[in-house]
Amino acid sequence: MMIFRKAIPRRSFLRGAGAALALPFLDGMIPALAAATDPAAIRPTRLSFIEVPNGIIMNQWSPATEGANFQLTPVLQPLAAFQDRMLVLSGLAQNEAGRHEGEVGGDHPRACTAFLTGSHARMTSGADLRAGISIDQIAAQEFGKYTQLASLEVGMESAEIVGSCESAYSCAYYNTVSWRNDTTPLPMENRPRVIFERLFGDSGSTDPKIRRQRLQENSSILDAVMEDVTRIQSRLAATDRGKIDQYLEAVRDVERRIQQAEAQFDRELPQMAGPVGVPEKFSDFYKLMADLQVLAWQSDMTRVCTFQIGHEMSNRAYPELGFGDAHHSVTHHQGDAEKISKTIKINIFHAQLLSYFLDKLQSTKDGDGSLLDHTLMLYGSALSDGNLHIFKDLPLLLFAGNTTGIKGGQHLRFAHDTPMTNLLLTMLEQAGIHLDSFGDSTGKLPLPLV
Repeated sequence: MMIFRKAIPRRSFLRGAGAALALPFLDGMIPALAAATDPAAIRPTRLSFIEVPNGIIMNQWSPATEGANFQLTPVLQPLAAFQDRMLVLSGLAQNEAGRHEGEVGGDHPRACTAFLTGSHARMTSGADLRAGISIDQIAAQEFGKYTQLASLEVGMESAEIVGSCESAYSCAYYNTVSWRNDTTPLPMENRPRVIFERLFGDSGSTDPKIRRQRLQENSSILDAVMEDVTRIQSRLAATDRGKIDQYLEAVRDVERRIQQAEAQFDRELPQMAGPVGVPEKFSDFYKLMADLQVLAWQSDMTRVCTFQIGHEMSNRAYPELGFGDAHHSVTHHQGDAEKISKTIKINIFHAQLLSYFLDKLQSTKDGDGSLLDHTLMLYGSALSDGNLHIFKDLPLLLFAGNTTGIKGGQHLRFAHDTPMTNLLLTMLEQAGIHLDSFGDSTGKLPLPLV
């Protein structure tokens, strides 16, 4: 590691005409941080919360044995490269997803609301929503002290559905798993351009003529800052120059893919804050959204990301898998072998895409390691059995970077009905945020520590 007489400030930006691009973490920033009193300012832990809808076929998910050296099941097989960092957690429940006396239906909205809040969703189709603050927003309150954005909420489906979606439950309960407080659900952003501009500025327009003109005048945010790139690179050691090159290449690649997606919608559009174009293939869409989250962490714009792959009761189809059945409909299989097979294919597909996300984090340098080294990522579903709407023994994975203090490579089974909020509380603890209780928690979860 190079030790400079005058280190680069951590919150440095590459600047150009109308553009500002945050620098990634560089070795040359270490000396300036060495005297910092708060460890979080030196070696930040990133927190990721990923929810997939409609449950999992559990006999294709849960390993047969506990402890280390467990055999990966079909749904987990795509994650083989990360087994040593992965904990499969069985037996945890979100009991606040259960039905209270007098409530009708609502299994899906209660489940996704409780997933990160450990709170019960009030049955209402109006504006008097009530649940509880979600764990990602507790982390955002602390980590947001050091970053430009407290958190980033990313979704794969529109949050514009309003009214009542199931029984007397508002669609607002489906549209997010993130809650700022008891009464304020946070929208999940599903437009790549809007996320990109939250991170890097350069707001645009949905008017095709204006968009084409802007792209011709300034085809990339990088074009505006390249003079500053050249200046700062002359001050850096070879390792840091390599990190900046990797970072800038990733930014340009994401820009290119957003532009390609927008080109699919090169027609008259309603005037709004940003383009609505997304990649046609779901896998391309997912990878673009994952890469945006990687950039957000690489530039330290935020340290907390919440990623909702689909709304509960999502009827998204996956033609890439060779069939056009809606996701939610095949999860209500009632024992039909063909529907079960299709649900398993969707579960495996989601795991394959998660593997892409993890690989991207693994290959992205961060300090003297990778982004994955400094990440705690929770992945799972708010229901186990989507056919019966079961919210116990949830399918949950925890990926722990090697600086987080948690040892991976094990399947852990906890006592029946152990609150999932115990896990969420433990994640905060390992990230340096101390909280006595959360939701319906009964204590910290005993995870294997390094």
